[in-house]
Amino acid sequence: MVAAEDPEHFFAASPPLRDAAVVAASLQEFVARNSHASSDGVGRRRIVCVTSGGTTVPLEQRCVRYIDNFSSGHRGAASTEYFLKAGYAVIFVHRRGSCQPFSRFLPDDSFLHFFDVTTYSKVQVAESQATVVKRAIGDYRKATEGGSLLKLPFTTIFEYLQLLKMVATSMSCVGLHGMFYLAAAVSDFYVPWDSMAKHKIQSAGGPLDMKLSQVPKMLPVLRNHWAPLAFCVSFKLETDPDILVQKAETALSKYRMDVVVANLLATYKEEVVIISNGKSNTIRRCSKGEDLEEHIIKLLEKSHSKFIYSSTEGCSKNDYEKLIPLGIKSLA
Repeated sequence: MVAAEDPEHFFAASPPLRDAAVVAASLQEFVARNSHASSDGVGRRRIVCVTSGGTTVPLEQRCVRYIDNFSSGHRGAASTEYFLKAGYAVIFVHRRGSCQPFSRFLPDDSFLHFFDVTTYSKVQVAESQATVVKRAIGDYRKATEGGSLLKLPFTTIFEYLQLLKMVATSMSCVGLHGMFYLAAAVSDFYVPWDSMAKHKIQSAGGPLDMKLSQVPKMLPVLRNHWAPLAFCVSFKLETDPDILVQKAETALSKYRMDVVVANLLATYKEEVVIISNGKSNTIRRCSKGEDLEEHIIKLLEKSHSKFIYSSTEGCSKNDYEKLIPLGIKSLA
């Protein structure tokens, strides 16, 4: 393993992001639309960047093989839905092919279970699924056509970090009203682009001997440079329960996060521990039909509100009363 390099060198040596100009324009338009005071007098809207899914580490420039990080993207997708219901505008930075907002109910094997073919050879939604599909389509279209949801896909660690930088610098203008909910499973190690094989590595060459470099830590850069006033939430996943809270507390202080959501691989769907300001709060799912993310987002919305109103850089009491409260923009 090679020590982590400087973040700026990482970006300079990375392959350029595809359609970077288009992404930049989309971000500029989205942030401008959602960051000003609304015409109905409700107040200034908040914007959250939700990262979701795992990053890949290519082993060749013309990639055939890669190292992947475990993540279905379910938490990020579900959280996006609840952020939208809470009145946030959401920039959803997601792994291609991972779970998507409003389509989490789709079966793992095939979405074809949701459709029937009529006697006239027309395709229609199966009657047994019509209600849930109609609601999902309605909520999704309301979010996208209403300008509340912007989706930006990534696959590799190079794409993810370039997108995160672009989103963060675009959101810096919203200050305290911005939030980063960093649920993506980001690779800790990678192969630098300039030392990567150009073509497929041949197995005839024998065992693979490859040194991985550490991915530069971007949380301090996000906090200190890209979006210094934003409310930042990071995630800590571990397999050992004995070190979980301690590792989360270390991340909270080391990277100056506002909240760290700690979870174990074995129980991440059932419970999480919220670490903030020396306090820990365990949230558990009460039933299988319940979304743990609903409770997480409710708690974070309240923490974000407190963060805004208690900051010396924040707003006056009049601004406080005009800001969008939890639930007022529900999509239901």
